[in-house]
Amino acid sequence: MDFGIVLQTDPPAKDVVTRMGRAEQAGFRYGWTFDSCVLWQEPFVIYSQILEHTKDLIVGSMVTNPRTRDWTVTASGFATLNEMFGNRTVCGIGRGDSAVRVTGGKPTTLAELGAAMHAIKELAEGREVDLAGTPVRLPWVTDGQLPVWMGAYGPKALQLAGAQADGFILQLADPYLTEWMVKHVRDSAEAAGRNPDDVTICVAAPAYVSEDIEHGREQCRWFGGMVGNHVADLVTRYGESSDLVPQELTEYIKGRAGYDYSHHGRAGNPSTDFVPDSIVDRFCLIGPAEAHIEKLQQLRELGVHQFAVYDMHDAKDATIDAYGERIIPAMS
Repeated sequence: MDFGIVLQTDPPAKDVVTRMGRAEQAGFRYGWTFDSCVLWQEPFVIYSQILEHTKDLIVGSMVTNPRTRDWTVTASGFATLNEMFGNRTVCGIGRGDSAVRVTGGKPTTLAELGAAMHAIKELAEGREVDLAGTPVRLPWVTDGQLPVWMGAYGPKALQLAGAQADGFILQLADPYLTEWMVKHVRDSAEAAGRNPDDVTICVAAPAYVSEDIEHGREQCRWFGGMVGNHVADLVTRYGESSDLVPQELTEYIKGRAGYDYSHHGRAGNPSTDFVPDSIVDRFCLIGPAEAHIEKLQQLRELGVHQFAVYDMHDAKDATIDAYGERIIPAMS
């Protein structure tokens, strides 16, 4: 199993770069950031410094979207980084959440997302695409490689991920829901004529290594609120009791009153009072190192290739070090 670290691009950016270097030294192979340029600093500027100050770390977005950047700009950004530092990037992409909502927009359609994934990958790898009737190619790209991994929850999004994406990003670490969603992705890949094993499965969730379970829960409760945004969209689309969405995923948002993006992805988020302890425990990895290893082994048995640690709490460096010293070696 590979491991990734997920950070927000809070200032000062040099701290993000330093922490990514620390993660690589601890054994993490992937370095991810959020991409929401109003709430945090612009990630592509910081990616260049991360790549410059690490040796082999693969860097990517978790996740970008097709609305806040022109597709050619996204492709060119990744392709430029690859030309400078070797093919060490991955494009994580989804329909859009905070990046579009904080400016009054809405998540894109799955049709647009599918078209964007195709265009970004083709352009970043040097091939020509048709954009609204105009043939476009990045003529300076040679030997470019850009895996495109898609974040998804709902049945149609899971189908698109399996049919088209190089990887699937699931932002929660509940084994039951992971099994359900991975099966849908793999079935969709097979139905599309692809080898299901060619789709990389990445689970991303907060991890807090501590004997103090209650404190760890409070530091990670924000995650249930963030996931709740996506679940609320699913309930709006499919209803609360739809067979297309597991009840285990939708039940907990019934007490959700709203969401304040000014606290997005941060410990102490006041918009997460509706998230019960049971959801925090299911969606996150909290407890001593042995508890993390046990859950990671379950996820690996379900076909998960990478666990990406959302490192957004009061023990960022301690979490990196604990994973490097005890957890990553146990999973190798």
